[in-house]
Amino acid sequence: MALVLRDSLSGALRPVRGRPRRPVTLYVCGPTVYAAAHVGHARNYLEFDLIRRTLEADGHRVRHVMNLTDIEDKIDQRAAELGLTWRTLARREEAAFFRDMDALRLLRPHARPRASAFVGPMIEVARRLERTGRVRRVDDAWIYRPPARPRGANFSSADAIAQHAVPEPDRPFPRDGAGAGEFVLWKRQSAPRAAWPSPWGEGVPGWHLECYAMARHYLGIPVDVHGGGRDLMFPHHFAENEIALALDRDRFARLFVHVAFVLQGGSKMAKSTGNLVTIRAALATVPPDALRFYLLRRPYAERIAWEPADLDGAAAEYERIRSAFAAWAGPGAGGRWGRAAAATLVRDVRSDLAHNLDSGRALARLGAFAQSLRADPSGRAPRGDGPAVRAAVAELEVRTGLRLRGPGAVRGRRGRPRR
Repeated sequence: MALVLRDSLSGALRPVRGRPRRPVTLYVCGPTVYAAAHVGHARNYLEFDLIRRTLEADGHRVRHVMNLTDIEDKIDQRAAELGLTWRTLARREEAAFFRDMDALRLLRPHARPRASAFVGPMIEVARRLERTGRVRRVDDAWIYRPPARPRGANFSSADAIAQHAVPEPDRPFPRDGAGAGEFVLWKRQSAPRAAWPSPWGEGVPGWHLECYAMARHYLGIPVDVHGGGRDLMFPHHFAENEIALALDRDRFARLFVHVAFVLQGGSKMAKSTGNLVTIRAALATVPPDALRFYLLRRPYAERIAWEPADLDGAAAEYERIRSAFAAWAGPGAGGRWGRAAAATLVRDVRSDLAHNLDSGRALARLGAFAQSLRADPSGRAPRGDGPAVRAAVAELEVRTGLRLRGPGAVRGRRGRPRR
């Protein structure tokens, strides 16, 4: 069965399809590496990990790319506060980010390009946009002004979207009027801030150019699936898509996916405001699988209100599921839930995930099945069905990324990703 996801641009449910003799291409917007990642980031990357797992478990080859934004005003500012170079800070936080992702056993992207390595291609993108005649200079920045597009060609700049937008560094992003949708191509600045020579003087490329340049280099335009947090819809994904429309006469992605926020105190978690719970802090209280279980219990398009009590409840629920499945797939015999039940469970979980990545329904299904196992006096597979049951549980682990066998997890254990 095909994985069907809701395209954020059109609002329609669409099957994920690669092109003939090519892997499905997945481009995920990565972190700006200047401070510790929080659980909102964890949720975002977990959802795309689930997309990749679902596709690969169904036999599709996937080419997964995630950028690392290591050129940004926040990095320069934070580095100056700490007495570090921007590059030293960025590399330190990049390493910390991947330690967090590894702890949650996310599959590592096949390519993890840094913005600083793509300045040359970004300059070329800016030059091509300049030739459209839609670029003007404002102080020390060169700004691109998009043309009017038919409704539905790109994301709206309406307040409902723009209220969560990530602003342009040092420049408010216009939401209406003549300046709506304008974005920076180049900004002059000099050392000790990040800076490179260019036709417009020493400085840095605009943020939105990096994902276009990287996606075009590694995957080709359009990519099959692209996304990130909902706050990236406008202006970042708007700008990426505008560049593709201008230079390729095509959408940036065939299918856009956006993950809803994790809220704390009614507001979205954000490094820029300090309203957050870091992944490291969360993993000091519950094991990685429990945090993964908590963040995947709700559909990706629904917000999660972070509540420590709910996290503790999810951890207890996950442990009940894990212990029931470990006994079921363990040595011994005598139960009544065998190969037929295992095949049905895998089929149903696969169906849940295939329908717009309904992880909440899939995890609830695991919980209900675990309850049935606990009601069985032996809790084990029937004699002769052990291999089939173990294979089914292993497939569920691959699809969900959750460990469902073996000893109970140690609180806060760090683990490498495994397939």
